Amino acid sequence: MKVLLVTGIEGAANCAAALKGMLGMDFDVAGGRRAAISALKHTEYAAVVVDEALVDADPAGADQLWELTGLAIPVQVNLALSGAQRVAREIRTAMSRRERERQLAHRAAAAAIESELKSTVAGLVLHSQLALAERELPGPLAEKLRVMAELAGNLRQHLAPGGGQARV
Repeated sequence: MKVLLVTGIEGAANCAAALKGMLGMDFDVAGGRRAAISALKHTEYAAVVVDEALVDADPAGADQLWELTGLAIPVQVNLALSGAQRVAREIRTAMSRRERERQLAHRAAAAAIESELKSTVAGLVLHSQLALAERELPGPLAEKLRVMAELAGNLRQHLAPGGGQARV
């Protein structure tokens, strides 16, 4: 994982080296908005840390920078007041929050898919049983409907809690 540190302060490379030691992540340093935009166009980053001084000096440029971060986590810090320890904590916190959000979104998507599958399977079971209740079904068609009802019932059991389905 790589992090982009965007700042114009002297000693930015030293700050990046200290952060690398604390977080175990590689850091690229961009001295301003243009350098950051160029870096973002060529490299995928886990996080983009921008000094508040740059944001305050060029809000429109900062907005353009935020738009280009893609999936990178945007982190805004005041490097004039914050030490490397605090910046590392801000990055860790932002990355932890992103991971929790990813897990929650994954669970919500899995629950939505499961619910949709259960509804579809219930419909298949119901309609195949209703079709089987018809008196004048040709033998081969009735057999196919029985197989379909049985398969849908098996799928319904697998989707039920504790029904052999691996939970996400």
